[in-house]
Amino acid sequence: MGWYFEDFDPAAAPVITPEQEISEADVLGFAALSGDDNPLHTDAEYAKNSPMGQRVAHGLLVLSIATGLSAKAGQLQGTALAFLGMQEWNFHAPVFFGDRIRLRWSVEEKRLASNRKAGVIKRRMQILNQRDEVVQSGLFATLVRTRA
Repeated sequence: MGWYFEDFDPAAAPVITPEQEISEADVLGFAALSGDDNPLHTDAEYAKNSPMGQRVAHGLLVLSIATGLSAKAGQLQGTALAFLGMQEWNFHAPVFFGDRIRLRWSVEEKRLASNRKAGVIKRRMQILNQRDEVVQSGLFATLVRTRA
């Protein structure tokens, strides 16, 4: 079982997940699933002539993988009731094929719901690449069970 609302501490050290490599198969699979087959993601020859000089992963793929990294870490397993939204989400740098990303998050704010059976936690999320560069960041709001 994951953490309950009471377990999330804004003063605690950040949680850092294991990393995951972004592969060509990940990007091409996401392109097929989403329908976003922009040649910047899928065509190596085309991307060579782009400002980045190579193919890049979809920003939303990177975000999706980061949410999976958060789930695998286990803090919200069985205690999260609803994802309420994202705020201030920014894309800072591209992620290339072969890059390894991980998620670093900390509790920025928490408040108890009026029914006292759940509370909202806001986590500051930072997706980092293998060079410790922040490639995406923002806030996630999640409704989490209390022990009550």
